[in-house]
Amino acid sequence: MIPLRDTIPHRNAPVVTWALIGVNVLVFLYELSLGPEDLERLFYLFGIVPARYTHPDWASQIGMPVGSYWPFLTSMFLHGGWAHVIGNMWALWIFGDNVEDRMGPLRFLGFYLLTGVIAGLTHWLTNAPSTVPTVGASGAIAGVLGAYFVLFPRSRIVVLLPILFFPFFFEVPAVIYLLFWFLSQVLSGTISGLTATQVGGIAFWAHVGGFISGAVLHRLFLWPKQERPRRFEPDEYGIEGGWASRP
Repeated sequence: MIPLRDTIPHRNAPVVTWALIGVNVLVFLYELSLGPEDLERLFYLFGIVPARYTHPDWASQIGMPVGSYWPFLTSMFLHGGWAHVIGNMWALWIFGDNVEDRMGPLRFLGFYLLTGVIAGLTHWLTNAPSTVPTVGASGAIAGVLGAYFVLFPRSRIVVLLPILFFPFFFEVPAVIYLLFWFLSQVLSGTISGLTATQVGGIAFWAHVGGFISGAVLHRLFLWPKQERPRRFEPDEYGIEGGWASRP
């Protein structure tokens, strides 16, 4: 299922969401200007290589700086290809604006970066021996999804499901869509951990760590003294129902 949009419009211009998308796109365009060797060097220096911290002697031998933890921040602005960056930025576009509404721009930025770092730490701890660089904003975006999961339980997601080359459009509750996504990451991470000899590809456990941290920590970043939403009426759904509070 490909998400197309949610049913909740943003109340304020999501300037940080737009800025994050812009920075990620600009960095990716810079990546496209690099040759294969320079791009690989960029990923190893600014991506998360778990063995760099687990085995610092190995990192020193191959010329990687030891003792620098900047990759836990810089890695979330690098992407491995067009599908990678488009998929991540599309998810941030759909879900980021509403979470930013509830937090405000600066709090949202801090939340985004914090959950991205936690996702990176989760990847390191669950793939300690890996010498493969991990890049991408998906860990931080998973944090946004975790916050959205808790903050907007009555929202609905318009999805596209292609069947035999025919597109089908329908709405699913956001909690169902996001819970399915989260459980798929847990299952995929478990299977990859049991079968893979060398870690690479998708950082499933980083997604899990980002989602859980977003669901747990988002309340620390909400605007104080927000106006309490009115009670949700039984005949309401969609936009109004998405903003309503839990009974």
